[in-house]
Amino acid sequence: MSERAKPAAGPAQTLVAHLDPKSPAAEAYRTLRTSIQFAGLDHKCRSIVVTSSSPGEGKSTTVANFGVVLAQSGARVCLVDSDLRRPTLHRIFGLANTRGLTTALLEGLPLTGIAQPTNVDNLSVVTSGPLPPNPAELVGSNRMREALEAAVGDYEMILLDSPPVVSVADAVALATFADGVVMVVQTGKVPHEVIRRATGQILAVKGRILGVVMNGVNMKRDGYYYDYYRYYHSYYSPGEGRKR
Repeated sequence: MSERAKPAAGPAQTLVAHLDPKSPAAEAYRTLRTSIQFAGLDHKCRSIVVTSSSPGEGKSTTVANFGVVLAQSGARVCLVDSDLRRPTLHRIFGLANTRGLTTALLEGLPLTGIAQPTNVDNLSVVTSGPLPPNPAELVGSNRMREALEAAVGDYEMILLDSPPVVSVADAVALATFADGVVMVVQTGKVPHEVIRRATGQILAVKGRILGVVMNGVNMKRDGYYYDYYRYYHSYYSPGEGRKR
């Protein structure tokens, strides 16, 4: 655990919070961190599923940079690539993916035993591991629940990168385990009805939606100084599915 991983030259550039911490984009991720911390005042958030309604909305980039700013604040953070269909975190951080989450679940290992260190202090990553033929069953299993519950005692925050909600059932299953869910929405990419359906699926299993990350908003049109990310935070009542 003492060795540092060597990041990949290409995908690692998406780690703007690490490579350019003074940028507006990095500041947006810090705003997300603050908002989530306030959201957990009454209900402590130690495990969060980050997902989207459809592919290509930036959920993995959000997980990676959100993890970076949490670790920069001194928290011990673990990112778990629970997208067992199209895993990405190992490429972003330049890590090997021969062993990972699937290894831990199949062999009964703790996540701490399979987590890999990164170039960011306090930040570890559990890659996906070999892709299984039954991803939804694996992430929705009792072993996954037990592994996550055990890992909460070892890390101050666990972020789970999950497949899109509408495409497969994985994120909905994980929402029943985790303390909260953050939805990533690419501006102008997905119809509102699809987003409503995705949030409805999470609320139907009593998942707690902490907020929404609006990705790709052009802030220059509104007279602001940056145009990369904006964080929009909204609370939902898990029981009623309404903004409050």
